[in-house]
Amino acid sequence: MAVKVAFFDAKSYDRDSFNTTNKDFGFDIHYYKERLSMNSVDLSKGKDVVCIFVNAECNPQVIDELVKNGVKLIALRCAGFNNVDLKYAKGKIPVVRVPAYSPHAVAEYAVTLMLSLNRKVYRAVNRTREGNFKLKGLLGFDMYGKTVGLIGLGRIARELVKILNGFGMHVLAYDPYADKAFCEQYDVKSVELDELYANSDIISLHCPLMDSTKFIINKNSIAKMKRGVMIINTGRGKLIDTEDLLEGLRNGQVGCAGLDVYEEEQNFFYEDLSDKMIDDDKLALLLMHPNVILTSHQAFFTREALHNIALTTMQNIRDWADGKVLKNEVTTK
Repeated sequence: MAVKVAFFDAKSYDRDSFNTTNKDFGFDIHYYKERLSMNSVDLSKGKDVVCIFVNAECNPQVIDELVKNGVKLIALRCAGFNNVDLKYAKGKIPVVRVPAYSPHAVAEYAVTLMLSLNRKVYRAVNRTREGNFKLKGLLGFDMYGKTVGLIGLGRIARELVKILNGFGMHVLAYDPYADKAFCEQYDVKSVELDELYANSDIISLHCPLMDSTKFIINKNSIAKMKRGVMIINTGRGKLIDTEDLLEGLRNGQVGCAGLDVYEEEQNFFYEDLSDKMIDDDKLALLLMHPNVILTSHQAFFTREALHNIALTTMQNIRDWADGKVLKNEVTTK
């Protein structure tokens, strides 16, 4: 009998990618537009697996309902797992994820944000479409010779390092578990956070969201940065305290910000709200800032990444169904 999968927060591109991949697996997938929460958890009744994305709510109450409904596996189709209460899930239901779908996609997008902010590409396009061809206000800087500070040196950040080397940039990195051999090979200087803050022209976030990294960018850390610093976040929204970032933008301590994530994004991202008022003051202010680029968690969004996400997710489910070791299981102490 085919494994039954409740697929939450399903978009058209998810269906296309997973349906194509599922031809080789034969799972019974039920797609739901709702994201997993207490309001939608009843949709998991009679299913063996739930497949969820970054904005699902998987707290103790939801986990209890999943177990009650007969669900035996939580399959994240993403790398991050901060939205799942792993401690509570331990011993009740295993959790698997996709640890590396396309580090190239996210690294390339981080560079896209850097270049777009630096050279004011988004402002220039809007101007020329209106017939304004003046250059005033579009001044940027050479990336060559500048210093980028990376908080986190995992798969994505290591791909980013290779790209930045091509620009002739200096790279600082903070990561308690930094790969020393990699740092030596690519001339990355491993430093403490304060040194990174003080010497970086651009700071890019690539660390997981944990208790120790929540709001790692805040008023205290911003005060230690170079005046006019560029901040890039393609990781998780709650790595940045938005109110403190806004204040940094207001007083000029932060020169610009490229954000593909937002701390309360689950209420907005992946939906078309163009005919509604944004009822989040901090988000509205970010959208109004001329020196902020805010996109809707799309850094991962390439054909290659979607294929890899579907393939790894399906294989995770197959391994569980076959009683094999779950190599991509997320565990907690």
